Amino acid sequence: MAFLPTTPGLSFYSIPLAWILSLVPHVFAVKTYEAASSRKFDNTQPRSLTNTVASDQSLSKATKDTIIRAEGAQQNGFENLGIFAAGVVAGNAAGLDAGYLNALSMAYIASRVVYNLVYINNTTLAVANVRSVVYVGSSALIFTMYVSAGLKMREVAGG
Repeated sequence: MAFLPTTPGLSFYSIPLAWILSLVPHVFAVKTYEAASSRKFDNTQPRSLTNTVASDQSLSKATKDTIIRAEGAQQNGFENLGIFAAGVVAGNAAGLDAGYLNALSMAYIASRVVYNLVYINNTTLAVANVRSVVYVGSSALIFTMYVSAGLKMREVAGG
């Protein structure tokens, strides 16, 4: 079966992809920490990485900041994953046009790639503002799924 932009259900594949994109910044943070400090990441206390990095005097400020931003990007991704996944499910349940829902889903995935890159590499207020704009744009894509699903369900119900 070919995966065309109009393939019904294709948007469901964007959910695990969004999960992976949420995890990638953490993997980057861990690898950066291990390379810069010559220490191994303590997976018995994975949430302590930010505190460990902040108190590690062997790391440069720039390296610390990059790792901490990567952890922030990871947290933001997982914080938004549920509302995104529910939006995809709502769109499919409402019977939105597959091409439309697939486009929204893939646009969200693209926005999360950009968001991660901008967040991790942010060192200025201007770039921080770009990150915020990308975040708002990705949120608008999710809200569009919900509003479109609601409108479609009203249409189908004759309302």
